[in-house]
Amino acid sequence: MSKPLTLELIHMKTKTNRIESIKNLNLWGNDLDDISIVSQMYALEVLSLLKKANKAGTVDTFRAQFPPAYAPFIHIIQEQGQNIENLCYINENTIAFVIGSAYEKRSAYVLTNRIIEKLSDSIQAIGRSHQNNIYAIAKTNSVTTHKNWAGKKIAEFKLPPVVPLPISQLIPFNDGLSVLLVSSEGIYLLTTSGHAMIHPIPDREDKDWSSYIDMEHAALSYDNNFIAVGDQTSAHRILNRAGNHIATIDPQSSYPHYALFSKDGQQVLLNSCHLYTGATISVPTAGFPNINTGVARNTIIDKNCRVYAAVATSEHYIFGDAAGHVQAFDKEGKKCWHYFVGSTITSMTLSEDEKTLWVASCSGMIHKLKLNEGQRDNHTIGNGNHYEEFRVIFWKNEPQPLVW
Repeated sequence: MSKPLTLELIHMKTKTNRIESIKNLNLWGNDLDDISIVSQMYALEVLSLLKKANKAGTVDTFRAQFPPAYAPFIHIIQEQGQNIENLCYINENTIAFVIGSAYEKRSAYVLTNRIIEKLSDSIQAIGRSHQNNIYAIAKTNSVTTHKNWAGKKIAEFKLPPVVPLPISQLIPFNDGLSVLLVSSEGIYLLTTSGHAMIHPIPDREDKDWSSYIDMEHAALSYDNNFIAVGDQTSAHRILNRAGNHIATIDPQSSYPHYALFSKDGQQVLLNSCHLYTGATISVPTAGFPNINTGVARNTIIDKNCRVYAAVATSEHYIFGDAAGHVQAFDKEGKKCWHYFVGSTITSMTLSEDEKTLWVASCSGMIHKLKLNEGQRDNHTIGNGNHYEEFRVIFWKNEPQPLVW
């Protein structure tokens, strides 16, 4: 029968609850056969030193001495991790994002280099267009679009009269005159003349029909000509710019989960999932008018990932999956590289020159990766030749974010 070392025994032996302060522990005669908790004690001590380095401004020195790792902090992440979503690229050194899931009270921030600025408490969601630097910001009663971050307001849209309306994602059009609003209470197309729910399709004959959906998702093509939408109980649906249905595509796996258009607009990627695995197919957009329903001509890109976040580069697709992996595939489905950060990936954004990738996860961390600049640490998991410049930790019980 296993006899593990426990926190209770440590507290009894040391007479302290501050595990990070323990330097010596005499366990002679206790006949223990599981001391895995000792790694947690090391992690707490390293965390204590990280806090001191942040206060003293010596993070670079600390980073050289203690390269970050994921596994030792799992017990803290399970208690204090939180979703970071809606990552939006602003410039080479700056991104905006929100902390919290759509159904939670969110906080919005701007990260410039390593400086963190908290934004208005009224912000619920943010989004960025594929072109022209248009940003959408959802507050209590409305969505506004702006040319450039904090720039001139282009338009203001009233929110649909649904209470509550947890906003998962905002996708502004390239002209700032329309916005896709993705919510578990339906997916809406906001325009200067009003709003329309474009998914799910109402069942007029079902008196108990509800617009509530799970795994809600939408994508907008780079030229804004096509919209892809779906949820757990639907097929993949393709709409035109006005929100009118033009094609239905069956999922490769069980449940539609994510969509992404290629940067050149020639393909749409459709991910479906079953439990924590999934499959992604690409479908040529040129064939949309000729797809009646069901199975379309497609290429299987991946047979493993349940995709939670993705970005398109000129040559590749980069997926963030449920298992904490960031993986790249070419347009024929050849896997190019993978890179492990840990915990379910919740959001990603890519710099315009495609050289910097920011990755967020439900661990409560944002990682800034310089792509193809060489691995920084010997213990990096994966063959992605990428350099982690830094990570920022937003844990629930920490009074201030921590840069590592």
